[in-house]
Amino acid sequence: MFLQPKRSKYKKVKKGKLSRFEYRSNSLKFGTIGLKAAESGIISARHIESARQAITRKIKRKGKLWLRVFPNLPITSKPTEVRMGKGKGSVSHWAVRVSSGAVLFELCGITTNTAISAFKTGGAKLPIKTLIFI
Repeated sequence: MFLQPKRSKYKKVKKGKLSRFEYRSNSLKFGTIGLKAAESGIISARHIESARQAITRKIKRKGKLWLRVFPNLPITSKPTEVRMGKGKGSVSHWAVRVSSGAVLFELCGITTNTAISAFKTGGAKLPIKTLIFI
């Protein structure tokens, strides 16, 4: 189905804050071209999967694609038409906090033009602005 952890220490977590810039995972590690987040935000596992599928389809399964983010943040929601209070809702889906500058996807083994085209298509599936990073 979608990406999610096999198990986690705590079932629900607090919202927390989004950091403004990414200083650790802001450079290429595996591939020759990458897709980078231009702004910070929360990306769900569904978004990541749809972007991955779009990129894979564009490159016609040639080359190698790396996912540099993993959704390990449980997002909770209460059912519709439920009154306030009575605790936090159950986990509805999984997501990842992304800071601006973080590398999301990396590619190698294909031409640059094909990779740029694939990343444009994949970046359109994500809820944040992205940059193609060579």
